[in-house]
Amino acid sequence: MNYQDYLIPADSPRLIEGRGLDPWTYSKPIRQSERAQGLIKMWQDLYHEPFRGVTTDGTLLEGRYALADEGFDARTATAAATALIDTLSEGERAKACYAIDAPEWRDWYNPEWPMNSHGIRLDEVDDRVRDAVTTLMRACFSDDGYLKTEQVRIANLFLGELYDLRTIMNEWSYHFLLFGEPSETEPWGWNLYGHHLALNCLIIGGQIVVSPTFQGAEPTVIDRGDGHQFELFQREALTGIELMRSLPSSLQDQAQTYREMRDPAMPDGRWHFADERQLGGAYQDNRIIPYEGISARSLQSAQQGMLRDVVASFLDLLPQRPFDARMRQIEAALDETWFSWIGPTDGVSPFYYRVQSPVVLVEFDTHSGVWLTNTEPARFHVHTLVRTPNGNDYGKDLLRQHYAEADHHTGNTHGS
Repeated sequence: MNYQDYLIPADSPRLIEGRGLDPWTYSKPIRQSERAQGLIKMWQDLYHEPFRGVTTDGTLLEGRYALADEGFDARTATAAATALIDTLSEGERAKACYAIDAPEWRDWYNPEWPMNSHGIRLDEVDDRVRDAVTTLMRACFSDDGYLKTEQVRIANLFLGELYDLRTIMNEWSYHFLLFGEPSETEPWGWNLYGHHLALNCLIIGGQIVVSPTFQGAEPTVIDRGDGHQFELFQREALTGIELMRSLPSSLQDQAQTYREMRDPAMPDGRWHFADERQLGGAYQDNRIIPYEGISARSLQSAQQGMLRDVVASFLDLLPQRPFDARMRQIEAALDETWFSWIGPTDGVSPFYYRVQSPVVLVEFDTHSGVWLTNTEPARFHVHTLVRTPNGNDYGKDLLRQHYAEADHHTGNTHGS
């Protein structure tokens, strides 16, 4: 399948009516639709729940995370954040800066139409601010990880260019928020979110938590004719396919929880129009997600290695030493790790998979069209997710421990 066969006609009213509009004007009629109203209500109800974290049965497994120096370069990140603040006007600073425990951490989203007005919009500030934000991102991520986030933003621009909707979808159509005071020792962080990209980053000294993250693209194959030619999420796709196809038929059958991407056997709620098969998307901070599929204990050592490669492909945002620390944490929970799959197993058709343990949840899903006309999932529209179950999304468990150790606040103060 080629995404170019599924382009919306250039004279479609949907495109004509959106051209030239700013994001806020564009979003008004969408937000007033019955479907959007229902989605917003559902998501906002979840947002206003006290934070607990993703679990398998509603019971929080404690003691899974510990404060430690994992080699993150807090000095460079702190300097970048301080320089960013210095580029902001007084009004921008008032909009961008939040308390470390502000609930706005959790109000991120991934549609192209604005759902809130938190932080600063990078398409509404000057180049100095945008450059400072990307410098901060580079200071927090690996080179490959930063490149992936840049390519996701370029993919958003490419989609805007395909339809002449660049005021709505471009490489800067994202909110940016800064939490706490940048410090080499005290907790602080930031998030960035918008269409197909949401990043949450908490820093405590030499430790960094990058979770939850959402990255996607429609289409995934980008060729802007200016040297920006690439395909997103190949590694995540291929490592998952390699693992699934390495399994003997008996384990494939167990791992394949549903044969069809929208299977009649799915219970109510297992498929949703906004997230399709994914369970850990925006606002799902407290979702109960039981293990499914096969346990890593049933895999041969080579297949366990493939499972590690799958997870590693989602964690490449992390710099090397924090990445190594995170993989050790995941390795320690390998006997409690599960792998599940939805859809055909031929390695060509659209598919979904999830790897889940007490300390990590990653999801890969191929979606039907939103800005393309395919009514069934296609390999050229992909959503990926990373969560840190049992209370450490947004680094909240580490934040609780930090303040408990410092005897400044109770753990409940930072649990909202």
